[in-house]
Amino acid sequence: MTSFLFDLAFWLAAPFWLLMISAPRWPWTLRVAASPLTVLPILAVYLALAIPVFPELWAAVSRPSLEGFRDLTAHADGAGAVWAQVIAWDLLLGQWMFLESRRLGLSPLLMGPLLLLTILLSPVGLLLFLAVRATAARTAARPGATDRPSPARST
Repeated sequence: MTSFLFDLAFWLAAPFWLLMISAPRWPWTLRVAASPLTVLPILAVYLALAIPVFPELWAAVSRPSLEGFRDLTAHADGAGAVWAQVIAWDLLLGQWMFLESRRLGLSPLLMGPLLLLTILLSPVGLLLFLAVRATAARTAARPGATDRPSPARST
Protein backbone atom coordinates (compact mmCIF):
# COMPACT_ATOMS: atom_id res chain seq x y z
CA MET A 1 0.00 0.00 0.00
CA THR A 2 2.85 2.41 0.80
CA SER A 3 4.33 2.02 -2.67
CA PHE A 4 0.94 2.74 -4.22
CA LEU A 5 0.51 5.90 -2.12
CA PHE A 6 4.06 7.01 -2.93
CA ASP A 7 3.27 6.77 -6.66
CA LEU A 8 -0.19 8.27 -6.21
CA ALA A 9 1.23 11.47 -4.73
CA PHE A 10 3.02 12.20 -8.00
CA TRP A 11 0.13 11.17 -10.24
CA LEU A 12 -2.26 13.44 -8.34
CA ALA A 13 0.00 16.43 -9.09
CA ALA A 14 0.90 15.50 -12.68
CA PRO A 15 -2.31 16.75 -14.38
CA PHE A 16 -1.82 20.23 -12.91
CA TRP A 17 1.79 20.37 -14.05
CA LEU A 18 0.69 19.16 -17.49
CA LEU A 19 -1.87 21.95 -17.75
CA MET A 20 0.60 24.66 -16.74
CA ILE A 21 3.26 23.40 -19.16
CA SER A 22 1.24 22.28 -22.18
CA ALA A 23 -1.87 24.50 -22.02
CA PRO A 24 -0.71 27.71 -20.33
CA ARG A 25 -3.08 29.98 -22.24
CA TRP A 26 -6.21 27.87 -21.73
CA PRO A 27 -8.57 29.81 -19.40
CA TRP A 28 -9.15 26.76 -17.18
CA THR A 29 -5.42 26.44 -16.57
CA LEU A 30 -5.34 29.87 -14.95
CA ARG A 31 -8.37 29.01 -12.81
CA VAL A 32 -6.85 25.73 -11.67
CA ALA A 33 -3.41 27.24 -11.01
CA ALA A 34 -4.97 30.00 -8.92
CA SER A 35 -6.47 27.49 -6.50
CA PRO A 36 -4.49 26.18 -3.51
CA LEU A 37 -7.02 23.34 -3.31
CA THR A 38 -5.07 21.39 -5.93
CA VAL A 39 -2.86 20.01 -3.15
CA LEU A 40 -5.68 18.62 -0.98
CA PRO A 41 -5.62 15.11 -2.49
CA ILE A 42 -1.84 15.02 -2.13
CA LEU A 43 -2.16 16.11 1.51
CA ALA A 44 -4.62 13.26 2.07
CA VAL A 45 -1.91 10.88 0.79
CA TYR A 46 0.55 12.59 3.11
CA LEU A 47 -1.71 11.99 6.10
CA ALA A 48 -2.25 8.35 5.16
CA LEU A 49 1.52 7.87 5.13
CA ALA A 50 2.38 10.13 8.08
CA ILE A 51 -0.12 8.86 10.66
CA PRO A 52 1.45 5.38 11.02
CA VAL A 53 4.89 6.93 11.68
CA PHE A 54 3.74 9.97 13.61
CA PRO A 55 6.08 9.42 16.60
CA GLU A 56 9.10 9.31 14.27
CA LEU A 57 7.75 12.22 12.25
CA TRP A 58 7.19 14.32 15.36
CA ALA A 59 10.68 13.52 16.64
CA ALA A 60 12.20 14.50 13.28
CA VAL A 61 10.44 17.87 13.12
CA SER A 62 10.38 18.85 16.77
CA ARG A 63 14.07 18.10 17.37
CA PRO A 64 15.59 18.26 13.91
CA SER A 65 18.71 16.20 13.42
CA LEU A 66 20.18 14.18 10.63
CA GLU A 67 19.77 11.00 12.69
CA GLY A 68 16.09 11.76 13.38
CA PHE A 69 15.40 12.40 9.72
CA ARG A 70 17.29 9.22 8.81
CA ASP A 71 15.15 7.28 11.32
CA LEU A 72 11.98 8.72 9.80
CA THR A 73 12.94 7.94 6.22
CA ALA A 74 14.10 4.45 7.15
CA HIS A 75 10.37 3.64 7.39
CA ALA A 76 8.68 3.29 4.02
CA ASP A 77 5.73 5.34 5.28
CA GLY A 78 8.11 8.02 6.55
CA ALA A 79 9.90 8.29 3.23
CA GLY A 80 6.54 8.30 1.44
CA ALA A 81 5.21 11.06 3.72
CA VAL A 82 8.26 13.21 3.02
CA TRP A 83 7.80 12.55 -0.71
CA ALA A 84 4.12 13.56 -0.61
CA GLN A 85 5.04 16.72 1.29
CA VAL A 86 7.66 17.59 -1.34
CA ILE A 87 5.19 16.92 -4.17
CA ALA A 88 2.54 19.17 -2.55
CA TRP A 89 5.05 21.95 -1.87
CA ASP A 90 6.51 21.76 -5.37
CA LEU A 91 3.04 21.98 -6.89
CA LEU A 92 2.21 25.11 -4.88
CA LEU A 93 5.56 26.58 -5.86
CA GLY A 94 4.94 25.75 -9.53
CA GLN A 95 1.50 27.32 -9.38
CA TRP A 96 2.97 30.51 -7.92
CA MET A 97 5.64 30.58 -10.62
CA PHE A 98 2.99 30.05 -13.30
CA LEU A 99 0.81 32.86 -11.94
CA GLU A 100 3.80 35.21 -11.62
CA SER A 101 4.86 34.42 -15.18
CA ARG A 102 1.39 35.32 -16.41
CA ARG A 103 1.41 38.55 -14.41
CA LEU A 104 4.80 39.48 -15.87
CA GLY A 105 3.86 38.43 -19.40
CA LEU A 106 6.64 35.84 -19.65
CA SER A 107 6.58 33.50 -22.60
CA PRO A 108 5.21 30.00 -22.10
CA LEU A 109 8.21 28.82 -24.14
CA LEU A 110 10.44 30.09 -21.34
CA MET A 111 8.19 28.92 -18.52
CA GLY A 112 7.65 25.37 -19.78
CA PRO A 113 11.26 24.32 -19.23
CA LEU A 114 11.44 26.25 -15.95
CA LEU A 115 8.34 24.47 -14.66
CA LEU A 116 9.70 21.11 -15.81
CA LEU A 117 12.95 21.84 -14.01
CA THR A 118 10.93 22.76 -10.92
CA ILE A 119 9.19 19.37 -11.00
CA LEU A 120 12.56 17.63 -11.10
CA LEU A 121 14.78 19.91 -9.00
CA SER A 122 12.61 22.56 -7.42
CA PRO A 123 15.39 24.62 -5.80
CA VAL A 124 17.19 24.97 -9.16
CA GLY A 125 13.95 25.80 -10.99
CA LEU A 126 13.03 28.37 -8.35
CA LEU A 127 16.45 30.04 -8.43
CA LEU A 128 16.35 30.35 -12.21
CA PHE A 129 12.78 31.65 -12.11
CA LEU A 130 13.70 34.26 -9.48
CA ALA A 131 16.54 35.44 -11.73
CA VAL A 132 14.17 35.66 -14.73
CA ARG A 133 11.58 37.44 -12.57
CA ALA A 134 14.12 39.99 -11.33
CA THR A 135 15.30 40.64 -14.89
CA ALA A 136 11.73 41.08 -16.10
CA ALA A 137 10.98 43.49 -13.25
CA ARG A 138 14.12 45.56 -14.02
CA THR A 139 13.22 45.69 -17.70
CA ALA A 140 9.67 46.81 -16.94
CA ALA A 141 10.91 49.52 -14.55
CA ARG A 142 13.26 51.03 -17.16
CA PRO A 143 12.26 54.51 -18.37
CA GLY A 144 10.49 54.26 -21.67
CA ALA A 145 9.41 50.67 -21.12
CA THR A 146 5.91 50.18 -22.42
CA ASP A 147 3.31 48.65 -20.22
CA ARG A 148 1.64 45.73 -21.86
CA PRO A 149 -1.60 44.29 -20.57
CA SER A 150 -1.18 41.29 -18.31
CA PRO A 151 -2.12 38.06 -20.09
CA ALA A 152 -3.53 36.82 -16.79
CA ARG A 153 -6.29 39.40 -16.98
CA SER A 154 -7.29 38.86 -20.58
CA THR A 155 -9.71 36.05 -21.30
